[in-house]
Amino acid sequence: MKRGHDRARPARDTALRRVAREARPFLRARTAAILRLSGWSLLEFAQTFLGGYGVARALDDGFLAGRPVTGLLWLAVAAVAVLPSLLAARGVFGRLADLVEPLRDGLVRRAVARALSGALGRSGDVSTRSLSQVTHQSEIARDGWAGLVLTLRSFVFTAAGAVTGLLALSPALLLIVLPPLVLGSALFLGTLPPMAARQRAYLAADEAYAAHAGELAASVRDIAAAGTAERTVAGSRALAETQLAASRSLARWSAVRVVALAVCGRLPPLLLLLGAPWLLRNGLTPGGLVGALTYLTQALAPAVQALMTMLGTAGGRLVVVLDRFTDAPPPPADEPAREASPPPAQGPARDTPVAELHEVTFAYGPRAHPVLDRLSLTVGAGEHLAVVGPSGSGKSTLAAVLAGTERPTGGAVRWRGHPARPADATSVRVLLPQHAYVFTGTLRDNLRYLRPDVRDREIAAMADAVGLDALLSRLGSLDAAVEPDRLSQGERQLVALGRAYLAAPPLLILDEATSRLDPAAETRAELAFAALPGALVVVAHRLGSARRADRTLVMDGPRTQCGTPGELLRTSALYRDLSGLWEPGEEHAIRSTPPPSPV
Repeated sequence: MKRGHDRARPARDTALRRVAREARPFLRARTAAILRLSGWSLLEFAQTFLGGYGVARALDDGFLAGRPVTGLLWLAVAAVAVLPSLLAARGVFGRLADLVEPLRDGLVRRAVARALSGALGRSGDVSTRSLSQVTHQSEIARDGWAGLVLTLRSFVFTAAGAVTGLLALSPALLLIVLPPLVLGSALFLGTLPPMAARQRAYLAADEAYAAHAGELAASVRDIAAAGTAERTVAGSRALAETQLAASRSLARWSAVRVVALAVCGRLPPLLLLLGAPWLLRNGLTPGGLVGALTYLTQALAPAVQALMTMLGTAGGRLVVVLDRFTDAPPPPADEPAREASPPPAQGPARDTPVAELHEVTFAYGPRAHPVLDRLSLTVGAGEHLAVVGPSGSGKSTLAAVLAGTERPTGGAVRWRGHPARPADATSVRVLLPQHAYVFTGTLRDNLRYLRPDVRDREIAAMADAVGLDALLSRLGSLDAAVEPDRLSQGERQLVALGRAYLAAPPLLILDEATSRLDPAAETRAELAFAALPGALVVVAHRLGSARRADRTLVMDGPRTQCGTPGELLRTSALYRDLSGLWEPGEEHAIRSTPPPSPV
């Protein structure tokens, strides 16, 4: 038992230290925002101070001294002090976004980067944890952090105003007020680490029981058939008891927290009333006594209770959520994720095609005409293949089937001699569609999307090869912010092309991915990709792409023809039609060809 306890305790301490270690540089980088927030909060300090002090002076210098006008003026001062605090609230909320939104953005970036790294490093094994972090946990962290900042700021300046007011009324007041406040605060802060640990244990137990219940719901028949109901019930009971024990432990610490709240919020006014005779004998005025009660009941007690409630609910949840963002990612599985391209000159491996289609048929529905009809195709290592054809002839469908994003209704797709599997996709191919994906972030982050470990000198070489240097010069640096709406369609395609060039996959498929570039830029990009060792398949929208290819596949619905550009000019009427080079007398035959089946 002792050894288990010793193991659990360092894990808990490490989690808290991890969050604190991440928080320090985050806060240091936003010192200016914290100072601006504090500047607005000084108005709340003034309101708190004048609230209790004005009541004390209204009694001592006004009503008890027989000067009601003076008393009313002091009460007016205390009332008017509320107005600046209303102005402060507007300024505080305006500055709050400078602290809250960067936290959420950073957490989302971290979760996305971890998901991409896991996908590339573990053959696409991306858990739902990253999805939960991006969509749900980051919002919990943002809301919890916003509430914590507001509550902590209010407590600091309210407490400072109240303590300053108590000192101004009589320093002896602090001898009675401060000890229970310090004791209750220490007791409360002492509950934070164990409460965070208990809350994490409760969440883990709840997740384990939910996962177990989901498995049972899908396995009822198997359990009945195998006669394992008794063992299943025992397992369920053990998980339920674990969850019950975690909830009871959490409740016990919550009771300690209630005691801490009572010591901070209820004990100071009671001690003040009990000590009133001694305070009055030692120079405290009646007005000062009422002013001190005002500070305790109207300022300090509500502020302390709000802070402790926030720390006990949203604060504990915030620590747990942030810990899930800052803990170490799971170690990568055995690393066949990003396989290298086959060695350039060693026996049979060199002759293995990168991709093969064997008698592939594809139709969009059981009664639809096939878009691909028993198509066989081989793409060799280092080969440059162009795909041309009229609109609707199935070019994009072929690209999707070749990339594994669409499953054929007949036949087989093979990558590197093995059946195509989704788990192997990230290590074999990259598919670039016509509409390029660019996200808000730096240019460096966008280019490293498929290969996070790429170096700046590799990016510089890529920019020169693909033609991204003009965009890089316009933005200023790799760390310049990229807003997709501010990029042209051609610039977005260049960013996506640069990303794929850096990934250098064994098979790159461009589905009209250069359609927004001018012919010169398209030629430059395709020649750069053709120089890479991997195979290149280009769904072309200009015949120049076909002329640069080693082979060209002409698609006319289910009918296809493949060959070199020279061969196709002699043998394919459709290719000559697309090239504008058909012979006299062939125009009627071409135009009378039945239109391709709709995709």
